[in-house]
Amino acid sequence: MPDILSIIITAIVALGVGVYIGRMMLQKIYKQQEEDARQRAKNIIREAELNAESIKKDRILEAKEKYLKLKSEFEEETNKKKNIIIQNENKVKQREQHVAKQMEQTKRRETELEKEKEALDLQLEHLKKRKEEVERQHEEIVAQLEKIAGLTAAEAREQLVEALKSEAQTRASSHIKDIVAQAKLTATKEAKKIVIETIQRTAAEHAIENCVSVFNIESDDIKGKIIGREGRNIRALEAATGVEIIVDDTPEAIIISGFDPVRREVARLSLHRLVADGRIHPARIEEVVAKTRKNIDEEIIEIGERTAIDLGIHGLHPELIKMVGRMRFRSSYGQNLLQHSREVANLCATMAAELGLNVKHAKRAGLLHDIGKVTPDEPELPHAIIGMELAKKYKEHPDVCNAIGAHHDEVEMTAMISPLIQACDAISGSRPGARREIMESYIKRLKELEETAVSFDGVNQCYAIQAGRELRVMVDADNVSDEKAAQISFDISQKIEKEMQYPGQIKITVIREMRAISYAK
Repeated sequence: MPDILSIIITAIVALGVGVYIGRMMLQKIYKQQEEDARQRAKNIIREAELNAESIKKDRILEAKEKYLKLKSEFEEETNKKKNIIIQNENKVKQREQHVAKQMEQTKRRETELEKEKEALDLQLEHLKKRKEEVERQHEEIVAQLEKIAGLTAAEAREQLVEALKSEAQTRASSHIKDIVAQAKLTATKEAKKIVIETIQRTAAEHAIENCVSVFNIESDDIKGKIIGREGRNIRALEAATGVEIIVDDTPEAIIISGFDPVRREVARLSLHRLVADGRIHPARIEEVVAKTRKNIDEEIIEIGERTAIDLGIHGLHPELIKMVGRMRFRSSYGQNLLQHSREVANLCATMAAELGLNVKHAKRAGLLHDIGKVTPDEPELPHAIIGMELAKKYKEHPDVCNAIGAHHDEVEMTAMISPLIQACDAISGSRPGARREIMESYIKRLKELEETAVSFDGVNQCYAIQAGRELRVMVDADNVSDEKAAQISFDISQKIEKEMQYPGQIKITVIREMRAISYAK
């Protein structure tokens, strides 16, 4: 036990001594490391100071070089400006010298002018004295003449004026009679010469509008497709276009009959598309007819624009261009209205050029003189008045408006070109074969037939077909019953009998179609 205790004490003492010695050694190591760190820090600071001093010297050198460079540039710029200032000063000095010389010359000129003025003043005084002397002598002579003649100067002047006036009137009346006689001899001759030359220089087409169009087909097999089962296709086509489709024994041809050229053209183009497509049934017919009507509207605008370009007429309002295009599908006494208007425009331009009038205004008025015939609403006014109002509405020249309104003497002629429009309209219409009176009355009767039927309530559309022997009336199925449809047919027939004159008999067919449409989505 005593050995173990001593060993433990010895171990504890040895441990304490070891701890103390280790602590002392650690403190010494830490101090050494701290000294090393301080030494390294001093070295880093010393190196940094040396680097900073070097950089500072470099920056100072760069700053000095930049300063010297800027200084030299500034001095160079200053020298340039100084030279410019010196040059300007020299120019100013030269200018001052020049101005001084001019002032000296001006002063010398002023001196000369003053001398000339004095000389003129002397001459003026001399002339005044001379004038007074002449006036005094004139008064003395006049007094002597008055004493000799027994008249005052005013009385003598009046007598002289009266004598000269009487002589001038006598000579003037003689000259006027000679001029009037000469004008009467040559006026008719010159007028005929101008008219004949104008007619000869203007080529005209005697286009007579018919009431039928011929649609050519490749084979007669297509006729069966156009007729359809139990005639449903041809009935749908006639109902959609308002014309009569005549399918007879004529080889490779189908006749389209109708008094309205627009309807005939719609029917012809629709047939062409249907035959080319091959699908012919009522729904397809209605679709094609609707598209064709839209295309015809576009074609009307194109025709109007092309006509204006061909005649060299610029600046027409778009609505007037549409009306010019509509003329292509209208007729006047069997004469195509557009061809007639083009002819009148060319005639007017030629005659205006011969007479020295405004050619542009004459040509414009000639093209637009019948524009009142193609208005959609067709009010109860003369077409010349309607055309004049349309021209005023679309800002045409007053001379053009007056010429349009006065070409049938509805208004007074105030423009120089107005008589030309009237004369050229008569020339175009009086060409042999140009017009047919029967055609106009025939078309007017068919239009009256349609207007009579449309005036009844419930009627949507009405078409006169078979040269006016049949009237097809489409009514609204929602508002018109079968019994009322029959009543409408009877009422239309009674009104036509009472109000219209016509040969033979007219068949009134009222069509009431009920459609139920739904969509599967």
